[in-house]
Amino acid sequence: MASINVNPTRMELTRLKNRLKTAKRGHKLLKDKRDELMKQFLDVVRENRALRQKVEDALMRAHGSFTVASAVMSPEMLEQALLYPKQAVELTMSFQNIMSVDVPLYDFKTRRDGAAEVYPYGFATTSGELDDAVDALQSVFVDMLKLAQIEKTSQLLAEEIEKTRRRVNALEYMMIPQMEESIRYISMKLDENERAATTRLMKVKDMLVERAIEEKRMEDERGMQDFRSRQEA
Repeated sequence: MASINVNPTRMELTRLKNRLKTAKRGHKLLKDKRDELMKQFLDVVRENRALRQKVEDALMRAHGSFTVASAVMSPEMLEQALLYPKQAVELTMSFQNIMSVDVPLYDFKTRRDGAAEVYPYGFATTSGELDDAVDALQSVFVDMLKLAQIEKTSQLLAEEIEKTRRRVNALEYMMIPQMEESIRYISMKLDENERAATTRLMKVKDMLVERAIEEKRMEDERGMQDFRSRQEA
């Protein structure tokens, strides 16, 4: 108690009680936010795990097709076939708010329409395995973009969860207990002061009563002396 540095007044007590009420309400809101963030984060992690497995499987198939294509085609012919891509992609990014966290949303569109635009070579001098590899990469591109979006979302949510957790712990284990202890200290001091003031008032009252009794006694003695004097006269 002696280490508490607060002014033990009723104004300070009222101010601390209002701060404590606000801190408890903020603590509850932050805990609710943390729990909801955890729920969102776990959903994103589950989606990330499933999508990552899908992307890895697709990339393995594409790699297998490229391996077969590189085995049946000469390195020079393979490099020439893929040297100048025909298709171009425009990537756009927007944001979605999840519990006050702005997470990215990736989207893309191709500059040219048509399924054949993805192949930057003619079909006469290339193998079918290369077509399969290019088609597999083109198919997995959407999932790869989605995976990048989800992983960035999970990273941002994890950072926000950690910040919220630190705030909840600071309120729960530091600020709220300190304010409660200060309120108890001020209340105790005010009670002590009130008891001391009551004791002083009772003592003053006793002194006034004793003085009044003494004055009454002296007045009675003077009255008795005057009566006796008149009797003797």
